[in-house]
Amino acid sequence: MAKPILSTIALTLTAGLAASSAHAFENPFLALFGLLPAAAPVSTGDDAQLAREYAASTRVEVDDPTNRPPGTITIDTQDRYLYLSLPGGRALRYGVGVGRAGFTWSGRTYVGRKEAWPDWTPPAAMLKRRPDLPRHMVGGEDNPLGARAMYLYAGDRDTMFRIHGSNEPWSIGQAVSSGCIRMLNDDVTDLFGRVRVGTPVVVL
Repeated sequence: MAKPILSTIALTLTAGLAASSAHAFENPFLALFGLLPAAAPVSTGDDAQLAREYAASTRVEVDDPTNRPPGTITIDTQDRYLYLSLPGGRALRYGVGVGRAGFTWSGRTYVGRKEAWPDWTPPAAMLKRRPDLPRHMVGGEDNPLGARAMYLYAGDRDTMFRIHGSNEPWSIGQAVSSGCIRMLNDDVTDLFGRVRVGTPVVVL
């Protein structure tokens, strides 16, 4: 298939927040995890107990509302669903967390890379601004990327947006990130096993 180009990605900015959204592109850490002041909840010792109160999966098979070819991922940011189109007019639907106001975007990308329990290395620009951050975080339950990550590309360039797991299940169904698409770890693991590098991704 023809690879989409970076210019097909259109950022939808809310009034007065364009500068913040532009900053998200300049700062990959913010684009990945949405770590802006007052944006992320403070972790407590009750997080593990709270996580157990949420369903392990939101996956359900439905009639495909996207009418896209089988194998296509479509992300409905307004209703906060991700659809994987299947043969016969069906789709798998998953609940997702999406970008908050000022960090929404739309366009056509594709899965350029896949990683299980991905590591995270903050970029030099972020370390300069936040010297308290770890220089490297190995994959695991405490990693903000969760159990799996699918890296979204446009042409040969990494857009810095990901479809990834989360250790914050309460954020699914919410608009809390700086543009990345969050899923429950069980859901992202299921999706990860169904798609390949090159899978088209349409963000609405």
